[in-house]
Amino acid sequence: MGTDRMRKVCVIGASGKLGRYMVRHALERGYEVVGVCRERSVPKLAEFEGRMTVVPGPTNDPDVIRRAVAGCDGVLTVLVPWGVRQYASGTAQAVLDHARPGARLVFSCGWHITRDGKDRYSRMFLLGVRIASVLAKLLRVVEIDDQVEACRRVFASDTRWTVVRGSDLEEGESQGLPVWSRHVGDPVLAGNLTRRVDFALFMVEALTDDSLVQEAPAIVGCMTPSALAHAPAAE
Repeated sequence: MGTDRMRKVCVIGASGKLGRYMVRHALERGYEVVGVCRERSVPKLAEFEGRMTVVPGPTNDPDVIRRAVAGCDGVLTVLVPWGVRQYASGTAQAVLDHARPGARLVFSCGWHITRDGKDRYSRMFLLGVRIASVLAKLLRVVEIDDQVEACRRVFASDTRWTVVRGSDLEEGESQGLPVWSRHVGDPVLAGNLTRRVDFALFMVEALTDDSLVQEAPAIVGCMTPSALAHAPAAE
């Protein structure tokens, strides 16, 4: 889909740090923007008042999502596994069910998601994910396994999806569009660090990049040593 056909975009999870960056990037491109966030988080979008439409409500509520994505050419979704009530998978399913046919659907998640099992993780990475998953579930804060389920549903769909898998994130000025590879463990990704503003930039750019349709790119900042050394070989 070319930029001439991308006119209206929905950002689901618009009030978070990543979501607000995506809103800014989308507005800079002249898109009409609809944002979805929990009602208590609406004040976080005050800087965009008059420039976007806000649909308040849980992002895993099918009716909220149905209203928000109506007429949208693209949907940008932050898959946040809040609580232990299948929040991420419920959000993904609502988007898959209610986005218009042919819409570009771009989802965010972490490197721990694997599409084909060919990703290579360090023992420390896997241990960290396991510990975080157990502790978070015990505290009933997040459910990392539900983000895995959310992505499984996206991968199984026949929609025009992209799942962007982010490295560790940091704040700071934009360094430019991140580089990507199909598999964690590839040398280009060794830097394991991306500016959050650039993660959002990759998400928005993916809306009009047909080469990313039904891909799950793992990304890293374009100025990391690994990216500078290996970017030409990245897929």
